[in-house]
Order: sequence, then C-alpha cells, then structure tokens
Amino acid sequence: MHLIDLHSHSTASDGSLSPRELAALGRQAGLKALALTDHDTIAGLEEFLAAGQELGLEVVPGVEISINGDELLGKPASLHVLGLWVDHRHQGLLEGLKTLQEARARRNPQIVQKFNDLGIPLTLEEVAAHAGGQLVGRPHFAQALLQRGIVRDRGEAFGRYLAAGAKAYVPKWRFSPAQGIGLLRAAGGLPVLAHPGMLKLAQFDLESLLRRLMDHGLEGLEALYSEHDTAIRQALTRLAARLGLVVSGGSDFHGRAKPEIRLGLGLGDLRVPATLLAALRQRREKLLPQPPVPGR
Repeated sequence: MHLIDLHSHSTASDGSLSPRELAALGRQAGLKALALTDHDTIAGLEEFLAAGQELGLEVVPGVEISINGDELLGKPASLHVLGLWVDHRHQGLLEGLKTLQEARARRNPQIVQKFNDLGIPLTLEEVAAHAGGQLVGRPHFAQALLQRGIVRDRGEAFGRYLAAGAKAYVPKWRFSPAQGIGLLRAAGGLPVLAHPGMLKLAQFDLESLLRRLMDHGLEGLEALYSEHDTAIRQALTRLAARLGLVVSGGSDFHGRAKPEIRLGLGLGDLRVPATLLAALRQRREKLLPQPPVPGR
C-alpha cells in the first residue's frame, strides 16, 4: 500500500529538519506524497517544493494556523487548521500570516517575564537560539528548559509551564474561525481540522463543533493521526463521511522535538493510504474559481 503524510514540520517553524531534508526523508521512507505544514509560516515552502521536484516526490504546499475556539466550545480553546495546497505567494495569505507572526513576537517577551517571575532566568536570546533564526514559539521555550535541566522532556515542559493554564502560559491572539478558514480558502487551500481527537470531546460535542466550522468553510478532517488510536481513527472516519467532510491524515512529524513520531508512520501504526489523495484534490478543486465556459 502506498502511503502519504499530510502533516509535518520543518526548521521554518518548530521541526528539526530543513525543508529539503524533510523532503529527502519522505523520499527515503517511500511516501507517495508529503505535505509541509509549518506553524503560521510558509517560509520553507520554496525550498520544499524545489526539493520535491528534484527528488521526484509529490509535495503538497501547506500551513497550519490556530483559530480561536473559545466561543465555539464555551471555554478557552485553540483549534488548529491545516491549509493544504495553499498558494504560497498569495498576498492575502502572506499578510495574514504576518499578523500571526507579530502576535507570536508580542507574546514571547511576556512568557520570558513569567519564567523570570518564577525564578527561572530565561532570556529571549537564549530561547531564540533554539529557533535557528525562524519563528520563536513554545517548543523553543521547552528546548531551553531541557537544556537547563529544569525539565526531563517536552511533555513536562508543556505540562508544568507552557500548556494552557500552566505557570508560564500566555494566550496568543488567533483568528476567528471565519477569518482563519477564509484566509486559507482565499489562498486556494483546502481547510482541514487537525488532530480532532486531541480535543477530547464527546462525539456529540465534536459533531456540533464540526458543523459550526463547516458553516465557516471547513472541508476536511484529519481522522488519521499519530496520537489517535484505531478506535478514534475509525470513529472520526465515519463521522467525516456522515458530515460530508473529506478525510485527511498525517503524522505531525517534528524530528527531534517529537522523537517518538516517525514520518509517515507516526507512533508506528499510522497508515494514511495514498488513495485519499484523489478525494482531497477533487474537493480542493471544487473550491477554486472556475474558468468561464466559452460561448456563454
């Protein structure tokens, strides 16, 4: 069975492999197609697309953005949406992502201050060194904590300090569902809700959320994901079919930041069949402006 992976990260956000190295790993793994979906940036896509062409690997230009789910879920919540096949030169997308990047930049000094108030003398320069000149985010704070020996692993860093409600957490500005999904669609992207099983919602609540997101233009559901067990994958696949959402899947590969997750295989049991590509492409093509019919 040919496999694909439509969710991965590079050094352009919080992954440890460059876009070119990521494409090479995808080719080595025998993947039929691979998407690069960095957080809030498309800075790695030019290199990724060139590498895919050079290696003979089908590569999908993508991005992962956060949208505000507070109102939809009745509690503080950040929802992650993938945009697959985005036009990485689309001016509106570039401007929208710049807004998100500026929001990150405003938040980072506030996180540093929270750590300092806790008696942990982190500096922004120290954290930025882990980002390699790219966007600084919470995973880079986690790496700084690891280097100092304050935590044992990334999970502890997020659980004690960086996750929502933790000691050093600072909320990040996010687009509304309509703004975020609309941004991806305007750039030719197929909007897919990422890792829905990680929201830990009852099926009724998840279905209600999906219906409301569909009202804003959601088209797909990442039913096949590294941290979804078999039962969750099957339930989400059935739910997507019932609601008319197209099924997607990916590992959320980050490299060293999540060493247990392998590209294309997740925790070892992930299988995203290449047969999903046709339905995903077809759904995306329906979103694109149609050329006028001659003679009409």
